Amino acid sequence: MKFFQLLKILLFGPKVTENEKTIREFPVDDQFEAVGQELKETIKRLYGGRSLRIRAVDAGSTNAEEIEFTALNNAYYDIDRFGLSFVASPRHCDMLFVSGPVTRNLENALKTTYEAAPSPCIVVALGDGAIDGGIWKDSYAVVGGVDKVIPVHIRIPGNPPRPIEILRGVLGALNQKNF
Repeated sequence: MKFFQLLKILLFGPKVTENEKTIREFPVDDQFEAVGQELKETIKRLYGGRSLRIRAVDAGSTNAEEIEFTALNNAYYDIDRFGLSFVASPRHCDMLFVSGPVTRNLENALKTTYEAAPSPCIVVALGDGAIDGGIWKDSYAVVGGVDKVIPVHIRIPGNPPRPIEILRGVLGALNQKNF
């Protein structure tokens, strides 16, 4: 008997998956929003209304950094609204995000990517591995930090850095203007 009652509720009952009272909006991170708005104004001033185009390069990381900067594109952070966008080709980028220590296998690929990018291209070493090799510093398979292969303009420490730290680093790089 209970089976048929349950079946009746499932088939003919309300189609709501969640009660309205349980649905909550995501909390707004005021610090992230403030940094994002400042970044938006800086990009608008420097790039004349177009977005800052970023090419991400993995030089041998554990993917922790990639998870964080990929999160910047999700619906919660939505960095496109601040004038940042990721591009597939280094030929179209204004900034290179390089993550991970540079492994010997990827050293030439990193150089080639940097040379393909238009000049001036801002290079960001993203995470402890990219800054100095991190925990792989003295490994036979690692060249070292990104600055051993290409010039680095800004270093964002962390293992991995949080999205707000990444935005602050980008803002700092744009405000430096020494590239």
